[in-house]
Amino acid sequence: MKRILRSLALVEFAVAASAHAQSTATETATHGQQRPVVIASKPFGESYLLCEIFAQLLESRGMSVERRPGLGATEIAFGALRTGAIDAYPEYTGTGLVAVLHDSLPDSVMADSRAVFAHVARRFADEYGVRWLPPLGFQNTYAIAVTRATANKYHLRTLSDLAREGSHLTAGFTADFIGRSDGLVGLSRVYGLHPRAVRPLAPAVKYQALASGAVDVIDGYSTDGLLARYDLVTLIDDRHFFPPYEAAALVNGKLESQIPSAVAALTLLSGRLDEKIMRQLNRRVEVDGEDVRVVAADELKTLGLIGGRQSTTQVEQSRSGFARYLWDRRGDLAVLTLRHLLLVGLALLAAVIVAVPLGLFLERTRPLAEPSIGALGVLQTIPSIALLAFMIPLLGVGVIPALVALWLYALYPIARGTYTGVRDADPDAVAAAEALGTTPVQRLMWVRLPLAAPVIMAGIRTAAVITVGAATLAAFIGAGGLGEPIVAGLALADTRMILSGALPAAALALVVDGVLGVVERLIAPAHRREGLWRTRAGSPRERTA
Repeated sequence: MKRILRSLALVEFAVAASAHAQSTATETATHGQQRPVVIASKPFGESYLLCEIFAQLLESRGMSVERRPGLGATEIAFGALRTGAIDAYPEYTGTGLVAVLHDSLPDSVMADSRAVFAHVARRFADEYGVRWLPPLGFQNTYAIAVTRATANKYHLRTLSDLAREGSHLTAGFTADFIGRSDGLVGLSRVYGLHPRAVRPLAPAVKYQALASGAVDVIDGYSTDGLLARYDLVTLIDDRHFFPPYEAAALVNGKLESQIPSAVAALTLLSGRLDEKIMRQLNRRVEVDGEDVRVVAADELKTLGLIGGRQSTTQVEQSRSGFARYLWDRRGDLAVLTLRHLLLVGLALLAAVIVAVPLGLFLERTRPLAEPSIGALGVLQTIPSIALLAFMIPLLGVGVIPALVALWLYALYPIARGTYTGVRDADPDAVAAAEALGTTPVQRLMWVRLPLAAPVIMAGIRTAAVITVGAATLAAFIGAGGLGEPIVAGLALADTRMILSGALPAAALALVVDGVLGVVERLIAPAHRREGLWRTRAGSPRERTA
């Protein structure tokens, strides 16, 4: 009876939401389209798929949508939502309870998914002004998995069995799982699980690592299509450690007041997706390699939320070869390349403006030079993704923190090149200029700086190539660029998608370095310019040989 009443309530709610969505869409069309709705995801397959379902549903209602797929861990995605950098993304109640609220509930409450949802929804609204829409209809709890051979060898059926044999096994867990209280930290506390070794793995490679024998146990999700592909054994949570993980759309509180039709449209998905459906959809994306956009559109049509039929052309494109894949996405890749180039150009320009004067200043105050440049060098030892993450508490997510992080990365080679080039400028030429009665500023501008130009440009070229590479990681904080298909391809185990971002990024690095090489030759002193051209093109004798 409770299920019947709940189903009737969902139907009534969906009908009301549909009517509200249609009326609001009509009002929007009358008064002009409002700002785009920004839909994001975290970097794993199901999140990408739900993000695309959300986006296509809104677009079918006449709304403009910006996609920000592949944001980093929960802290990054939720931080973007709180600051208004994004409007919505798919989240799970257990994640909200443990990873965001750092909360716990009595076992009697934890066993009731509706009670957990009500608690999480109330706390999020009170503390963050963020709204949970009604659940989509399925749970996606953590699934601790081993190969069938490992399960038979060590007689593993439950997590208690795993804890008993943990000292013999190597775990491959995602970074998010390792640090969460509802992950390895909690499993160690509740079950006494202490693996022989723990290796941090990206979501895209953990299944391959398990299948190849590189690790013995991994963390997955109960709706992952790859569980069936690799014939893995999911261990039973016999102490009921994991909380309910009901999937739902998490939306910024401002979205309802600014674009209420978006909230109404997303609510139409509530209660429409169950575990069986999600496993099938995830399998199509993760195992069969179908395009996320095609799978999302197909499911929305099956649910009757958008019209039309899936075309044969779309399916063929989703399974096409690499050349056809690139051609079909040439427009998207062009936009991503331009955005990537913009990130690199702005960061590099800002670094030149700061680092060149800094190098000149340090040349005049040499006792401060090495400590100062050494401090900039320390930044090079910080992994790019970590530096980007450091920016989030200060600047949020998006383009601004990415630019600041890339700018910091570019400072060291330019400052080092400027300082070294000016310091080691031809002593004889400097002495001759001094003998002619020139001032220190004149010697700097007329002699030392021109002589140092090739060394300075070498530093700028090095910084440019570093920045092009580091900018691919900006996709983890929603800055876009060619990192988007790389991050998405890693999450979806799609080699074509990875290469569609990696190859243009490599080509862009070569082009940028080549352009700066021409600039280097143009600004070099006249007596060195011929030598530079000969170095790159070969001597006249070499060219005629």
